[in-house]
Amino acid sequence: MLRFAIHRLNTEREDFGSAMITQMQVKGLMFDPYNNAYIVILRDEDQSEMLPIWVGKSEASSISLAIENVAPPRPMTHDFMKTYLDAFNAKVISVVITDLTEHTYFAKIHLTYADSEYTVDSRPSDAIALALRTQAPIFASESVIRKQSSEELDQWLENLKPEDFGKLDS
Repeated sequence: MLRFAIHRLNTEREDFGSAMITQMQVKGLMFDPYNNAYIVILRDEDQSEMLPIWVGKSEASSISLAIENVAPPRPMTHDFMKTYLDAFNAKVISVVITDLTEHTYFAKIHLTYADSEYTVDSRPSDAIALALRTQAPIFASESVIRKQSSEELDQWLENLKPEDFGKLDS
């Protein structure tokens, strides 16, 4: 289920204060057998930063279909959202992973409609799935990238084995 709140922006871009954002690309999905969850792997263009975001199976499935450019026989929620936005000539400008608090990521979808700009609070998995369908860029705030760069994560990544990188179950 998509959960979001819409806020109208009075400026051309949301004010992130002095926060910097980095453009990220979805590099793939993997299964985390230790947490029985899927992970969306985001990387920056230089491959110097990585942002793993744990998501549920249905969210992973939706992201996987978008990555592989597969159209389901019936529209899924994110396909419906894209169709809905297209019907009203609304455009997704970008998606920003804005915060990480107590192991929970937060995101915003930036869109334009009728010469106004809006921001929509969203779960990162929904924002990423929609961004992939609309070819909108995905960004992460530098504070989120710094917060996730913990020793725990580095240790978890070092313990991964090749067999942990299984194919996504559809």
